[in-house]
Amino acid sequence: MLQLTDTAITAALAGAAEIMDVYDNHDFQVQTKEDNSPLTIADLRAHNIIKSHLKRTGIPILSEEGATIPYEERKDWSRFWLVDPLDGTKEFIKRNGEFTVNIALIKKGIPVLGVVYAPVLQEIYYGDFENGAFRAQHISPVETPDTISPRAEKLPLPQERETLNVVASKSHLDKETKNYIAHLEQTSDLPVKTVNIGSSLKLCLVALGEADIYPRFGPTMEWDTGAGHAVVKAAGKRVLQVDRDEELVYNKKDLLNPFFVVK
Repeated sequence: MLQLTDTAITAALAGAAEIMDVYDNHDFQVQTKEDNSPLTIADLRAHNIIKSHLKRTGIPILSEEGATIPYEERKDWSRFWLVDPLDGTKEFIKRNGEFTVNIALIKKGIPVLGVVYAPVLQEIYYGDFENGAFRAQHISPVETPDTISPRAEKLPLPQERETLNVVASKSHLDKETKNYIAHLEQTSDLPVKTVNIGSSLKLCLVALGEADIYPRFGPTMEWDTGAGHAVVKAAGKRVLQVDRDEELVYNKKDLLNPFFVVK
């Protein structure tokens, strides 16, 4: 598992280097996909370099930018890489730095390994079911797994809790989420504090211990959550379907996630 984690970290850093080259040169070449979500040249460049690293493992790859693989072909995969080359494209276009590269290894529908790297924030989160979850800071795309691991902290980190911290999307704060937070304010013994942040960093904040709950009542796809879900699981927490005591599952015929709560 450690070798696959190192491969995923290397691929994520390489993808981030492509993203930052576009980010620093300002020419995003923004297009609009069929679902009206934005696509930039950075998404495509990161997809290509990540795919080139991961395909050396011989494990199939399902990426947001290559998601046309029919279910009949992928339904028999026992494991596969699930990739979002640039999670938080809206945050990327806004230039607020809150975007990530997401790489997960899915085994029989369960995320067993995940890497989430935020190149502008220079933070990397990674974990697997055997070794736990970790965060390392001040990590540039030129790093290697060997230079990262000695500086990594095991998650979750100890936190002094005076508030119930709820993390919510910076770009997708919907009515259902507002109602959920209002319910927590009425029922929690602690004052409720809402933290807004972009991309899969929301899942990572729960894994880290800085947030207690992340409710998501808006649409997400499997590649949006796979890597963060793996990190959350490795930190001993869960990503539960709303109103069901069951975690999200992956490689469904429909790659759209149900609503979920991370805690």
